[in-house]
Amino acid sequence: MREVYVGMDKSKIKCDCLRGVYNDIANLLGIDAALALHTAFRGQQISFPVQLFTDEFIHSQIISEYDGSNVKQLATKFGYSEKWIRKILKDDIDNST
Repeated sequence: MREVYVGMDKSKIKCDCLRGVYNDIANLLGIDAALALHTAFRGQQISFPVQLFTDEFIHSQIISEYDGSNVKQLATKFGYSEKWIRKILKDDIDNST
């Protein structure tokens, strides 16, 4: 998509000039980020998953960081229950054999 604000002096755009979520984004990440997101995604509905990382990545991190006694710390770090961490570790052991 092409920019809607072609020829505008970006330095004159203030966060409070932007609507709703664009204002929030500009306050958090800056005007340039808000304008870039508007250019790329304007008119679309976007939802952000609660979990940032893929299951595969999280599982590999848990497996690599597990030291035999840190289930509680891993659960806290990655936002999962201890039961779920143990399941991931058990599944890894089962798949390795």
